Amino acid sequence: MMPFEKCPVCGGELKEKEVEKLLRGGNHTATLRVHAEVCLHCGERLYAEETVRFFEQIRNKLKRQELLDFQPLGQSFTVDANWLNAANAADARTSRG
Repeated sequence: MMPFEKCPVCGGELKEKEVEKLLRGGNHTATLRVHAEVCLHCGERLYAEETVRFFEQIRNKLKRQELLDFQPLGQSFTVDANWLNAANAADARTSRG
């Protein structure tokens, strides 16, 4: 049972759902599916205390590069902000004309 009956952010209704959570530690990122109470109005997610402790354990393993418990899942990339700005400018030009 969660400590909130309504969303603490907006007062909306909460519903238990399985969600995907991304966790970062150092240069590494892990994804996992967990249960959370999700606000049906604003999307806020509320996690059980033991789930949050589990998140911290995972983040710490990622930071220390203790990766034996993790399965590789593709690669991650950062997008150069200059490229993004140029793409947005090109979109703006084509939408005007």
